[in-house]
Amino acid sequence: MENMQYAEELVREFLVFRGFTNTLQAFETERCTDIGKMFQVYKIVDLIFAVYIPKFQAEKLVGLFSFFKQCFSSWSETTMLDTFSKLEGSVLRCYIVHALQSGRKDKVVEFFGMNGNDLLLKGSDWTAWFAIPYVKNPSIDPQFRVYFSKEWYEALRLSVRNFFSEIFNARLPALLKISSEKNTISCLKKDNKRLNQKLLQLQALLEEKDAQLGLSKRSMGAANSSFQSSGIDGENLHPSSSSEDICAPATSYLGRIPQSEECAAAEPTKFASARVESSSRQDSYSASSLHSSSGGIDDTAQKLYGSHFDGMYPKKNGLSNPECDLTENGREMLREEEFPEVSVEFQETFLGHTSPITRCRFSASGNNIASASVDGTVRIWTYDSSIPASRNATIYCGAEIMSLDWECKSDRLLLIGTADGGIKAWNVDAKRVVCDLNTTDAFPSVLDLKCSPVEPIFVSAASSRRLGSNSIDSLGYASLTVWNMKTWKAMTVLPLGEDPPAITSLCFNHNGKILAASATDGMIHMFDMSAGLQITGWPAHDSAISSLLFGPDETSIFSLGSDGKIFEWSLQNQGRVLWSKTSSWFSEPQTSKYCRHEMALDASGRQLLATSGSVRAPIYQVQGHSNGFKTLPHSAAITTVDWHPSLPIFLTGSADNSVRVTSIL
Repeated sequence: MENMQYAEELVREFLVFRGFTNTLQAFETERCTDIGKMFQVYKIVDLIFAVYIPKFQAEKLVGLFSFFKQCFSSWSETTMLDTFSKLEGSVLRCYIVHALQSGRKDKVVEFFGMNGNDLLLKGSDWTAWFAIPYVKNPSIDPQFRVYFSKEWYEALRLSVRNFFSEIFNARLPALLKISSEKNTISCLKKDNKRLNQKLLQLQALLEEKDAQLGLSKRSMGAANSSFQSSGIDGENLHPSSSSEDICAPATSYLGRIPQSEECAAAEPTKFASARVESSSRQDSYSASSLHSSSGGIDDTAQKLYGSHFDGMYPKKNGLSNPECDLTENGREMLREEEFPEVSVEFQETFLGHTSPITRCRFSASGNNIASASVDGTVRIWTYDSSIPASRNATIYCGAEIMSLDWECKSDRLLLIGTADGGIKAWNVDAKRVVCDLNTTDAFPSVLDLKCSPVEPIFVSAASSRRLGSNSIDSLGYASLTVWNMKTWKAMTVLPLGEDPPAITSLCFNHNGKILAASATDGMIHMFDMSAGLQITGWPAHDSAISSLLFGPDETSIFSLGSDGKIFEWSLQNQGRVLWSKTSSWFSEPQTSKYCRHEMALDASGRQLLATSGSVRAPIYQVQGHSNGFKTLPHSAAITTVDWHPSLPIFLTGSADNSVRVTSIL
């Protein structure tokens, strides 16, 4: 515990400074014994359950609780003290039970001989326990059998861990806060310095733009004077036969803007100039497209819309969708290879995995990150140095991780789905698996897991075949199971009909009443969770759907097909497409066949990030006028993505075994 060591150094320095040598000697003596193990919870729990109880060290066990009782004696909350007394009694009962299970009745008699009077003073509920050494089979006695069960022991261990974690984190003395506050101040100073530098860069860029604007105005004034002196009236200019001659200088000027900006801004302002460059490129592209036709603006519009209108929008059941953007062959749309690189504020790379990343997810608060890999390991970590790393952990699951999902109300629980039908619930505070479930043998692969945002339930989507060497279209049949997160038992199986195609992705709406599910046959299913019935569904893709997301206002839903097509569907007018993109360059057919691509929306719902068969991933502008951006490159394909729940920060996991946290401007 870094803060504890720092505080001890301060105390030692102060005692030496004041000349309190006797006090310093007593301090060093007690520090060497350190019965409280520097208040490190995992060491205290191990001391109780791995040393004192198994080795029948009853005197030290009682002494440990007496030490903590003395530490907590200044508390005014009776509830916390009562809880501590109950935990102490339960731990002492655990000692007695362990001695009986080990055949050491003499240790039980010895324990009561040493502590009998104190136990009687604590309450009458100890009276019956004095007879337990003489009960023939206490493990089946109705009064004692609950204490002999494994469930009671595990619950006691978890309760002790949680109790000490709570009191040591919530009851820190001011001396222990000095180190953390010092680190916080240091981080704030660094942030302040960085922001000041950015401000100076932006001010310099603004002055440069003002100078360029003044130059442009003077150039335009000189051009107007030239026209007037030549006797040419600007109103008589038409874009018919001479449109190319008139527009050419403007186009070439737009094409030169990025070069001048790049030279002016140089390296310190590379992020700011990147956005200006991308804007200039789009303007130049639009301008050149506009005047390339000798027929003028009307002819250009006819070329853009007339020849491609019928093929641009997806059709289902014979219905076209004119609300879509120009996503294929539209001249004003940049190809994805030409997307400008996103402007990055900072980027952190996590290299803790040794195999390709399958899933990565931000927690509900965004403070913690869970990432999983093909080798069956899940790692919990944080990118922010100001956040304590006490929750960091490595979980070994023994099979490829297919799905991850955090509990929606807190960062306490993480659900893990594996390729062998396993579902594990990891408690990040206790750092242990609190529940280990299994689907039926008929459905061995857990493709997705989703926690309800309101109720203590989650839904698992399992398939009858593993992904393995099969394509996503050959995952077999589906099973949707609703689980209770209090009892960790299956509640119901949602109806999907006879031999339903595998479900690949799940998502809840904001109140948990509606569940959406996508299937390998291109269908989207909607379920009423209160009734446990399917309420609607429609064919959305000609290929398997690999990812599904509700829109930010929940009046629409996004779907990503294995062929790279992305649709935003209206939920108010079923079957109507509001927006679409085709991500064929990033979602290569050969790659999509064997992996499940996914997408993620930012907190505003305006930017959509998708996985990629390339080393970069696209960030599309939803319902926007701009094309989008591309991420900084990994060294292999991008296999999983996620957005921070509230900040402009996203995750990209790659087949190069790395996970990157990127904050954008």
